[in-house]
Amino acid sequence: MRSGRYPELLVPASCLEVLKTAVLYGADAVYIGGEAFGLRAKAKNFSRKDMEEGIRFAHERGVKVYVTANILAHNRDLEGVRAYFREIRELRPDALIIADPGIFRIAGEICPEIDRHISTQANNTNYETYRFWHALGAKRVVTARELSLREIREIRENIPEEMEIETFIHGAMCISYSGRCLLSNFFTGRDANQGACTHPCRWKYAVMEETRPGEYLPVFENERGTFIFNSRDLCMIEHIPDLLESGADSLKIEGRMKTALYVATVARTYRKAIDDCRKDPALYRKNLPWYREQITGCTYRRFTTGFFYGKPSEQDQIYDSNTYVQEYVYLGTAGETDRLGRTVMEQKNKFSVGETVEIMKPDGRNMETVVRGIYDSQGNAQEAAPHPRQELHVEFSLRPERYDILRKRA
Repeated sequence: MRSGRYPELLVPASCLEVLKTAVLYGADAVYIGGEAFGLRAKAKNFSRKDMEEGIRFAHERGVKVYVTANILAHNRDLEGVRAYFREIRELRPDALIIADPGIFRIAGEICPEIDRHISTQANNTNYETYRFWHALGAKRVVTARELSLREIREIRENIPEEMEIETFIHGAMCISYSGRCLLSNFFTGRDANQGACTHPCRWKYAVMEETRPGEYLPVFENERGTFIFNSRDLCMIEHIPDLLESGADSLKIEGRMKTALYVATVARTYRKAIDDCRKDPALYRKNLPWYREQITGCTYRRFTTGFFYGKPSEQDQIYDSNTYVQEYVYLGTAGETDRLGRTVMEQKNKFSVGETVEIMKPDGRNMETVVRGIYDSQGNAQEAAPHPRQELHVEFSLRPERYDILRKRA
């Protein structure tokens, strides 16, 4: 915390539904990608119409929206970037997140009224880099994930007061330096720096001796497995006081390809932890078990504090698996109530009549309810909801409110 200012909680959104979830579950700001020039080509991303609605929805509730345009561009991209920024200018997001100096310059020419933030992809590891970008007009720089809390504090002490620091505090870690990975391009021709990473850091590997082609030798780390590049996920929920004292202006959650359940869980937990710590550090310490319990309510790969307290060791890798731990299954988000008092929702995973499921509310409550009936859009009863994305009208013993998340134990 600096000068009485508490950092914002910045949350990702893959689509309009998830943006609304992020806003309602505690985000101060949301970052999204359009249909081009962001580093999550496989994410659903936002059409112009959805981006316009999402920005309006967020702004009506006092939440900011940042749009990613953080590819490292080739010549062929530049005219498209110009056209894209002309379109973005009309939608009036609060900032653009950029890595490429050329794209940074184009954004300044076409939409100078929109703040420019420098992406972690630009490898921002020292205060002279921050000064460089500030002199060119950047309002904020996102730290490289390789920085410690001590280094972030040093940057804060050596940059202009009005310049902002953003840092990742939760989510997937990359084996390569701040996301600059060549493995994906080498193996598959899909460029991580153009938004098409295939995540080869999560694959299983073997060793082959060059004079014995085709003879694959398994890689064992004390017989724990062969996932030698597979990092644990970053999680700083137990270290909120240190984050508040780090000098960071924005605490960022990774995950622009995640579900509404993931976003709701992480946003709600960090929101309460930050607010509790602001109110009384003793209250924060008292509620630590609740934060730990809640943060595991979404998919994760086991946790690490990354580089914040020093260079990670072999203990920060996962050698025996590349799969997520999943304790809950996302069933859908509650929509409006129909004339018969049933909850309208788009089903995400299977559930059945008679099951007890959980309503997850933005205020931190989790409430059990029984599925009493499931009906299709024509009113026909069915015993289960086996088809993803089907519109359902569901009768619950305890009716959820609009935008409540519905989940069940995995």
